[in-house]
Amino acid sequence: MSKEKKRLPIGLENFEQIIKENYYYVDKTGLISELLRNGGMVNLFTRPRRFGKTLNMSMLEHFFSIEGDKSIFEGLKISKDTELTEEYMGRYPVIFVSLKGINAATYDRAFDFAVQIMKNIVAAMQFLLESEQLSEYDKAEYQKLLDDSMSEAVFCSSLKKLSMLLEKHYKTKVILLIDEYDVPLAKAFENGYYNQMIFLIRNLLEQALKTNNSLKFAVMTGCLRISKESIFTGLNNLKVLSITDERYDEYFGFTDAEVKEMLKYYGIESYYEEVKSWYDGYRFGNTEVYCPWDVLNYCDKIKSHGDSFPENYWINTSSNDAVKKFLQMSDNIKTKREIEKLLAGEKITKELHLELTYPEMYQSLENVWSLLFMTGYLTQRGRVDARRYQLAIPNLEIRDIFKTQIMEYFKESVAKDGDMLGRFCEALKNGEEKKVEDIFTGYLKKTISIRDKFVRKATKENFYHGILLGILGVKEEWGVFSNQETGEGYSDILIETEDGDMAILIEVKYANDGNLDQACERALKQVEDRKYDEELRENGVNKILKYGIACYMKRCKVKLADL
Repeated sequence: MSKEKKRLPIGLENFEQIIKENYYYVDKTGLISELLRNGGMVNLFTRPRRFGKTLNMSMLEHFFSIEGDKSIFEGLKISKDTELTEEYMGRYPVIFVSLKGINAATYDRAFDFAVQIMKNIVAAMQFLLESEQLSEYDKAEYQKLLDDSMSEAVFCSSLKKLSMLLEKHYKTKVILLIDEYDVPLAKAFENGYYNQMIFLIRNLLEQALKTNNSLKFAVMTGCLRISKESIFTGLNNLKVLSITDERYDEYFGFTDAEVKEMLKYYGIESYYEEVKSWYDGYRFGNTEVYCPWDVLNYCDKIKSHGDSFPENYWINTSSNDAVKKFLQMSDNIKTKREIEKLLAGEKITKELHLELTYPEMYQSLENVWSLLFMTGYLTQRGRVDARRYQLAIPNLEIRDIFKTQIMEYFKESVAKDGDMLGRFCEALKNGEEKKVEDIFTGYLKKTISIRDKFVRKATKENFYHGILLGILGVKEEWGVFSNQETGEGYSDILIETEDGDMAILIEVKYANDGNLDQACERALKQVEDRKYDEELRENGVNKILKYGIACYMKRCKVKLADL
């Protein structure tokens, strides 16, 4: 009888739970050794979302905490570093605070959330009320941290005050872990109270990290490296470890060797190429890594259903606003061509600004390029100099996000130009092939082309098919069907007009050699040979127009079959 395999820890961020409940764990405990040997007083790790930041913070908490269970590290890499484990493991009071829950429409509501988060942390330490090391005054100060009507001043001093009380109780300095420090700032910027929130978080961090004599060291995580001037003013002991840094590069995300080992453990090695092309390709420092969230989700699906296709798991974890706003700002021809190169799997060179404030992020296209890089929509493929990087789309999953957003943006643009849409549909209905061709060419020139050479075995027709559907889908009165089963096969697009008396069949071909006339003839021949119109005639449709549309780059040819 085969031994039952460990479960995959999808969505689990508590290190102790993963180990004790026998989930599969990709060992990142080497981060502890490197942090203790090379870390600074205050260490900020910036990585895109879903790359294991919170789980690593939970790991640090359980390793250092006096209250921790040392047995959960047995057999892991850190256990082999006996010198460090003896000196540091289970030796410190730890404060672990996550700011990701501070998400509200107004500042007052956000501050309420912040107070509740802090109170929950403080409430877990009520043993301080019984401590013989604390004076009555100390205990009264602790009690203030439990007060529902906590003021901003008390909130901002809370981590510093709690550190001082813990140091007195344990007679040793405190380790402070602050997860997702920038989430409250992102939400505040989205909802219009950024200045209030940055003042609050700056004061909290300044007291906790700059003037805190009870601090042993601190670790923070976030997606973005907010400029020092706006939030870390005067914090001279800050060490920023971003996605461009070679240190700690393998501890966030899964390495290729780790993914291969996981696939082998579950007996699904045959899916390696799919997993790699969809979820690998991020480069942190000098290490190429996979997004853990995607790998875990896809592996879990393969285990249950071997015929599963790779999916875009990342798209549902965020609104993808950065890509939407970027496309809205990319109307100049140079940027369109750059996006087309990226979608074709090529690289472009950009100067990046790795320290920004939220109000600066969408002030210029240059800043948005930097934002896309820091949030994982683009990755580096080499460095030209201190500021300039070669950028690429990491993998098929992120490319799929760009494709989806490009098509959504295109549909919005079509809907806004009702006059052009009306002329296109009338021309189609009236059999005016030259007018259809001219208007469709105009659409192709305006939109961003998606060349599918990046995707193996994909047909180049898909993009043009999608553009046509994007246009026709806005015409609400028509029934527009894609790959409808008709006759002896599937027509690319079938349109039924509002009165039901007319149908329009469209077959799209890509002219690989640039010969548009020949590709049009092939399209029309396919419509005839496969009898796409047969069922329509049987259903009493009186008039059927058959179009062959051939495309090459941003050119097209439209031909109408003889009636």
